[in-house]
This record gives sequence, C-alpha cells and structure tokens, in this order.
Amino acid sequence: MLVILIGVLRLGVSANSESITRHYKFNIVTRLCVSKDIVTVNGHYPGPTIRAREGDTLFIKVTNHVEHNVTIHWHGLRQLRTGWSDGPAYITQCPIQPGKTYTYRFTITGQEGTLWWHAHISWLRATLHGAIIIYPRRGLPYPFPHPDAEVPIILGEWWNADVEQLVAEANITGRAPDISDAFTINGLPGALYNCSQEDSIFRLPVTAGKTYLLRIVNAALNNELFFSVANHILTVVAIDATYTKPYKTDILMLAPGQTTDVLLTTDQPWGAYYMATQAYFSAAGMPFDNTTATAIMEYQNSPLTYTDEPIMPYLPAFNDSQTANDFSANLRSLENAKVPLDVDRDLFLTVGLALKHCPLEKPCNGFQGQRLKATFNNISFVRPQTALLQAYYYGNNGVYTPDFPDKPALEFDYTGQGLPMSFWQAQQGTKITVLPFNSNVQIVLQNTNIIGTENHPIHLHGYNFYIVGRGIGNYDSIQDPCKFNLVDPPERNTVAVPAGGWAAIRFKADNPGVWFMHCHLEVHTSWGLAAALLVENGFGPLERLEPPPYDLPQC
Repeated sequence: MLVILIGVLRLGVSANSESITRHYKFNIVTRLCVSKDIVTVNGHYPGPTIRAREGDTLFIKVTNHVEHNVTIHWHGLRQLRTGWSDGPAYITQCPIQPGKTYTYRFTITGQEGTLWWHAHISWLRATLHGAIIIYPRRGLPYPFPHPDAEVPIILGEWWNADVEQLVAEANITGRAPDISDAFTINGLPGALYNCSQEDSIFRLPVTAGKTYLLRIVNAALNNELFFSVANHILTVVAIDATYTKPYKTDILMLAPGQTTDVLLTTDQPWGAYYMATQAYFSAAGMPFDNTTATAIMEYQNSPLTYTDEPIMPYLPAFNDSQTANDFSANLRSLENAKVPLDVDRDLFLTVGLALKHCPLEKPCNGFQGQRLKATFNNISFVRPQTALLQAYYYGNNGVYTPDFPDKPALEFDYTGQGLPMSFWQAQQGTKITVLPFNSNVQIVLQNTNIIGTENHPIHLHGYNFYIVGRGIGNYDSIQDPCKFNLVDPPERNTVAVPAGGWAAIRFKADNPGVWFMHCHLEVHTSWGLAAALLVENGFGPLERLEPPPYDLPQC
C-alpha cells in the first residue's frame, strides 16, 4: 500500500536566548516517484534541511511508517556524550521498528558549516538524506565575506530498481549489487539522460555581481564525485563543518559523506551555465555509473536575451586520481590546528577487499565463485544482534570481543602486484578497539591491492580528526612522519584514502562511547569494511557517557 504522509516540520525559537532548543518531526514514509515507491522523510526527496546555530539543542522525533527498520545518523555531528543519538544500526542503537518512534536528542558544540543526515541501515540512505546547516551563534560572523545568498546542493545517486531488493539479491549471490542508473543534483538528474524533461532539472536563478555560498553534500552511496560550474571559480571556505583557508579551484572532489562549502561570484556574461557532477572512480576494470548529472545556473534580469544551450563545464576523466589527490592536498585548516603532537595509541589498518569461501550448503557466484568481502586488517566486521553501545553499557555478555588488532597479523607489500591468493581470504568477527579517555590516537589507513586498489572514503563517527599525511605506495613509518603537516592540516570526519596509497589521521579520544568507523562506499560497508572504537569513560561527570534515554529502541 502506498502511504503518502507529509509530516509537520516544527521549529521552536526563543528570540532572547543565546542557545535555543529546536524541535523537528521526521515521518518516514513512502512516496511514488518515477513509477516506483521510495522511502522518504515527510514525503520529500531529498529530505528537509535542518537549520540550527552552534550551541543549539535539537530534539528530532522520528516515526517509522514503512515496512523497513530505520535509523537516522547525523553525519559529522560529534554527539558529545550522547552516542545514543548517533544512529548507526546495531552500533549505538537498535533500529526503529515499523510503527515505532524514537526522539534523537543532542547539542551542537563547536561546529559550524554544512553537515548532513541520512539513514544508517542497509541502503536506505539512497533516498533518506538531507542537509544540516549550522550557523554561527547570533552576532558572530563567518570568517569570510558574508554571502548574498546560500544554496544547499545535494549530490545523490539513483536506481530505477528497489535498492533494498538489489541488496537482498547481492547478499544471496555474493556479487556486487547493480550499479546506479543516474546521479542527481537536489534530487533531479538534469538534462543529459534519455528520460530528461524540463521538470527533471534543478535550476538556480542568480543575479550578476553577487556572491553565493554553495553548501555541497555528496550523498551518493557508492561513488566519489567531481563537481564543477561552467566558467566559474569556486572558493573553498569549509569542509565537513570546519573552516579552511580559502582555496580557489574550478574542480571539487567529494567522497561520499564529505561536504564542501564554496563561494561563487556571478562575474560572467549573462547566460546559462551548467553545474555538473560525475564519478571519480579509481577501481580499474570494475563497472560503475559513468553518467553525468546537471543543473542549470541562470543569470536573471539580463538586458539581453539568450537562446544558446547552457555552457558545459570541463570535468576530469573518471580515473583522474591526480586531480582528486591534488584537491585534497590543497586543503588547509583556517587556524593553527590543535593536532596531538604526542601519540599514545598508534593503529595501522590495512583497507581493502577480500573474499570468503561459500559454504557447500549455500553456494554463491561472486568473484571467482566466492563471496565478496571488505576488511580492516583482514577482519570483516560482523554486525551483532544487539547494539554495541547497549552491550557496553549494560555488560558485554559476549556481544563483542575487545581484541581488534592494532596492526595486521601479516606484513607484506600492501600495494604490490600479484599478491598471493592466500592473502585474499577474510576473517570475520565483531571485534572492537578500546581507547582510554583523553588518549592521543593516530590511525594510518593503508590501501591494499588485494583484488585491486581503490580510493576508500573512511568515516569516523563521534569525532573530527586531522589528516596529517597522505601518500602513494606503502606507508614508511620512519620517513613519512617527518613530512606530516602538524600546523594546519585539514580537519574532517571522512578521509579519502587514495587508491594505492595511505592516509594518516590524528585525534584526541575525548568523547566516551562506542563509535563506528567504516568505508562510506555503502557496498563496502555491507561487505564488512568497518570497525568500532570503544572510548572509555573519564573521571568527572562531564567525561562520562550519558545514561540511555527512556525511549531507546530495543532489539
């Protein structure tokens, strides 16, 4: 049965208060879209934009009106001591079951800029997602010229088929699910698809001589994306809700999960210009969505008339790793960063694909007749039937083991050619890493060439981190740290580990709880490219995980 229910979006504002409490209501419903039902929030795709100020407390009531279990993750919000509201299914909470309600409660502390929210169970985030905009406290300016207007730009990925059915079939066969049929910009594919019509193109009217703040989110499931606006320079001013030194570029690369805020000045002749996005895909020989989504930016109030087709921007080749890596390398924190200089815990994690033999009673026909897996340190993460945070709070009872290895059991030429097949078999388990409160942590993420190298966007829940180093090839623990940027490295919550290379991140473990770390290519997370960090409580009341809320869903 098709259910159409537009929920009421409520915003409570106290005009005399520095920090306020904002209330939102999310109804998870189905909506008929292009001859198929999709899961939405309040009937909208993309879902509603949440707007708040730094210091505000949010109460978001989520009611599930569909047949699927649902959770919502507030991607990039640190959830200081409020891990119960983080959202990944079976990590910090059990899912919200059909017909049930759960209220997420958290305060935004020390973050400004653009983040986003999305479903964090199976592949439902394909249509369950939206932007989060965090403004400075009242009276405080941006650290850049105030724009004349701002526009959320959400880059998405679309399947004509039911993505939940695709995932279910892939789980049976052991193969990768079918690739997407289109990319979207604010829910619309643009002008270059066979089915394109006037109402399938997002249009942005602009006025000459103005400055626009584009808040760009990559909400795609399985593709990193290049983005450009024809004939216009973009000035990057923030990434993942942290400000950056201004960086001018005509090409952006966003991994799934990342956000980028840019200033665009309308300084070109009157006319129409395409905004365009297409895949950056670094895995050689694998199928991917090679289509291009477009939107149209149109200058208004022109004294002239124009009838030409919009101008198309240059976009790099799909496998242009040099452009992708150069973009990441040019990002810098706005101010001197608070990078941990001393390291208390040093983790070295290999990142890549693997295989798993299929049992005789359940044959499969994935790659080389085996089931595709993905691993950290050759361990493919198995989600428990009870949420890890609940198991930790109430006593483990065998839900997980606290023995995830700090380094791989076997050292080898990680990015070399012709790696032995014996390296390809994945182990499985629900293993976690335990970190003392306030410890300084370094994680080196090393890509591997098992099955093939690929750019992996790794997202850490509950924390921002500093990307102190990146490189191609195998990480050298003696030479590479000498080249680390410990002054103004970019601060993010999602790092793109380069294909055939490595990335090093640092952070202080000052947020107690259980925090998911996983590849934000959804197909890789479903294959087990994930782990969990358990940060222990500190000593004072403000260093301890808050008690669980009364309405926390149960498994």
